[in-house]
Amino acid sequence: MFLEALSLQLGYNATLVTVGATLLGMAAGVGGTFLFLRKRALVSDAISHATLPGVGIAFMVMVAFGGDGRNLIGLLLGAALSAGLGLLVVHWLSTRTRLAEDAAIGAVLSVFFGFGIVLLTVVQSMTAGRQAGLEGFLLGSTAGMLRADAVTIALSAALTLALVLLLRRPLTLASFDPEFAAATGQNVPRTDLAMMGLVLAVTVVGMKIVGLILIVALLIIPPVTARFWTERTDHVVIISGLVGGVAAYVGACLSAVVPDMPTGPIIVLVGFTLFLVSLLLAPGRGVLAAYLGHRRFQRRVHMRQGLLALAQGQPIYEKLTLRLLRRAGWTRRDGVPTQAGRGRASRALLDETRWQLIRRDPSFEAAAAHYDGLTPIERVLTQDQIAEIDSRIPAPQGVAP
Repeated sequence: MFLEALSLQLGYNATLVTVGATLLGMAAGVGGTFLFLRKRALVSDAISHATLPGVGIAFMVMVAFGGDGRNLIGLLLGAALSAGLGLLVVHWLSTRTRLAEDAAIGAVLSVFFGFGIVLLTVVQSMTAGRQAGLEGFLLGSTAGMLRADAVTIALSAALTLALVLLLRRPLTLASFDPEFAAATGQNVPRTDLAMMGLVLAVTVVGMKIVGLILIVALLIIPPVTARFWTERTDHVVIISGLVGGVAAYVGACLSAVVPDMPTGPIIVLVGFTLFLVSLLLAPGRGVLAAYLGHRRFQRRVHMRQGLLALAQGQPIYEKLTLRLLRRAGWTRRDGVPTQAGRGRASRALLDETRWQLIRRDPSFEAAAAHYDGLTPIERVLTQDQIAEIDSRIPAPQGVAP
């Protein structure tokens, strides 16, 4: 059954929902990257919670005019207007008052969401509102979604993704280096407004599938996951879009085959699973890579200290050091250095002497900053500089200079 869902063989409506969710996940991943880089993730939380009053008001207005209060386009339009108002209030509070942006976000988030809950309670007391199903906008719900609704979500998600990709260059520049963007003539406040508009679009489109409470996770988890795999901004954007798309696709498929399984929470859990895998296994930045790197560093330190001890004729008591030296062929089982080990130990002692001279010479201040006891001196100094340092090393006693 799950394989059929993955291959889009569960029917036309389920296919539309899956495709729409995938496009939404990709748009959220790409758009959320700029929020992540701009360090404004909490703004998306305010936007998402500010949509709820608009949903309730839109329903009541459509019912008052004799229309179907559950019309998705009307509900999304109301949510967009309400979220836009919330965004403007956050901007006004953070720029025209002494409130910090996080305080303004907290105020708008709580007030708008509380007002939205009150409106939903009023809607439920209405005769036309008892079966409205507006609570599905909180956590997302695709059960009973009409074909027209699925088409609307799919087309809206595709349009939002296209807009994000179209504006990715100015958004990337403003997110990564706003000062440089302003110096090149780019209107950074306008770019920020465009970024917030795209986040608003993703939030509004994703309410029916993921829900206004969990859409924040779909905006933030993909870029955080992508950051484990690359150092380049453009690659973060691409990987984030892929992570968001895969999480939404797999989550929608799981929701389609498991009875009464909510789509939004499943998508978020799949996204978190991808994040957890990246956290543990990503090369370079993952937990496993960091652990292995630390182990390699420890071994290099043990080897360095062991070689210096051999060169100075000092006993080695650390079992790991002895094991590493013996494995490298530099000592025998009894700890006595081999011919190769004596040569290597002499080289280590020479390098240590060189670094001591470098650290005392102000002209080598830049080179001394690279000293960690492990980096080969040839990677820091030229041969001429090394020869100059060697000329300062006093000759051993009994040896003519």
